[in-house]
Amino acid sequence: MQANTFIPRRLDDQWKLGLWDLDVASPVLVGGFLGFVIGTKVGFCLLTCLGLYVARWLGRKKSDKHPAFVMHWLYWHLPVTAVTSLRATPPSCLRRMVG
Repeated sequence: MQANTFIPRRLDDQWKLGLWDLDVASPVLVGGFLGFVIGTKVGFCLLTCLGLYVARWLGRKKSDKHPAFVMHWLYWHLPVTAVTSLRATPPSCLRRMVG
């Protein structure tokens, strides 16, 4: 029996947008969208350049770290609201070590 089965090697890769991870590309997308909503060429250029700067900073900050580094950073630095809270973990304001 000559079954050619494909076994994927990487199931948990980050989502990609071109060559960038989605969390690194999102500042450029948000900046471009907000610049488009403003409706001026200068606003579009400024916000897209700001998004590129933030994406580059984020990419450098994220290099050589865990793939979900941005999610961990957001968990610890965003305030606890209904949108940012997680059900399975305690709020980030409780920083007491157990053990």
